[in-house]
Amino acid sequence: MDQHTIKQLREIVGQDQVTTVPEELACYSYDATGQEYPPAAVAFPGSTEEVCRIMALASATPFSVVPRGAGTGMTGGSLPVAGGLVMVMSRLNRILEIDRDNQIGIVEPGVITGDLRTEADKHGLYYPPDPASLKFCTMGGNVAECAGGPSAVKYGVTRDYVLGLEAVLPDGRIIHTGVRTAKGVVGYDLTRLLVGSEGTLAIITKITVKLLPAPESRSTLLVLCHTMVEATSLVARILARHTPCTLEYMDRTALSIVRDKLPIPLPEEAGALLLIELDGQKDAVPLATHQLTEFLQTQPGIIQSRTAENHAEAEQLWAARRAISPAAFSLKPHKMSEDVVVPRTRLPELVSCTERLNQELGVVVFTFGHAGDGNIHVNIMLDRNIPQEVQQANTAKLLLFEEVLRLGGTLSGEHGIGLTKAPYLDMELDPPTMELMQQIKNLFDPHNILNPGKIFPPQGAPEKNI
Repeated sequence: MDQHTIKQLREIVGQDQVTTVPEELACYSYDATGQEYPPAAVAFPGSTEEVCRIMALASATPFSVVPRGAGTGMTGGSLPVAGGLVMVMSRLNRILEIDRDNQIGIVEPGVITGDLRTEADKHGLYYPPDPASLKFCTMGGNVAECAGGPSAVKYGVTRDYVLGLEAVLPDGRIIHTGVRTAKGVVGYDLTRLLVGSEGTLAIITKITVKLLPAPESRSTLLVLCHTMVEATSLVARILARHTPCTLEYMDRTALSIVRDKLPIPLPEEAGALLLIELDGQKDAVPLATHQLTEFLQTQPGIIQSRTAENHAEAEQLWAARRAISPAAFSLKPHKMSEDVVVPRTRLPELVSCTERLNQELGVVVFTFGHAGDGNIHVNIMLDRNIPQEVQQANTAKLLLFEEVLRLGGTLSGEHGIGLTKAPYLDMELDPPTMELMQQIKNLFDPHNILNPGKIFPPQGAPEKNI
């Protein structure tokens, strides 16, 4: 990117809203994968018009553009692998409207997800998607990755709440998709196409979301089991009779690294934990809690089940759950976090597979996640400075993916494909499907300037690794 292009970018967004300083570029060269790719420049547009002008310039010049939210992605989706420009959406951070009567919200992509939840709550409304990073991840990133979270078991994921979008195409044109009504079937569903497209088709500049009436009451239950298999076997039985809003799972290793954050002492024989939350009307939640408690007392393999005594204890349990991912680095300096999904009834087989990988390959593998919808986070820990550990981790990842697909699952439930899963895409998708997806990318972005190098496998037959 030459100085003339940098000057043009500054004319579009302002002198102070473009940087080429190496130390500042470094802040936008990485995400939660730990990989780094420095961009040539970073720009901070403040309006849809500025986004349009940047994309028109990028298309004419050309140079690559990578849209970026808070950089919390787990698969390298916001990494500028081809250099070029990183477009940071943090200035587009307004909650434009909360329509209480029609139960919708309109936000810009830089809005923090937790801030939308807080604002909706002031109006007696609720935005359910709740990724673990909701206090700092952004709505634009959530839409680009179709983020999920613990509440997905009852409420679904981001795509279930996005009604419409304003987005800028790679050549700078603006499109509007979807509706702000409960129904709408005019033309192709471009909204669903853009949700989860990982910034490869268009840059989202406005998001219309569905909101729900806020639940009046919640209760949180903790269930300790002897083994991972017993805990995961229990999941399908619970869901056959009850409708929790969250049903989370932690294995023995996950418990060990957050033991000091739990509000109760852990028995030595505890091999897994289920964290269950019920929500709804104030008079219904106590009855549902009682019924679930009675059911749990009849189930085998349970060491202990208890209901959180108060809100503070429930919050402590959730704080421990949210702390698992960062606490993992106490085991090894690096990790591969895979968000695989299998049918709920196959969860015992999935966790048994991770135990075998542990034993047979000598790698540190532990599991936690959203057991209620079959979405388990399998964490393979390693030191990337030790070649043998890298090789073992890559082998474990490939064997894990093979088992997930054998069980009728999918390779990603909420993290997306990005960079790290791209070499494995052809394991799940057949050639005609991949060809059609590539044609869609080419139609939107014929010059491949928008987030290049993501989703689709690299050319040739690369080694499947991290």
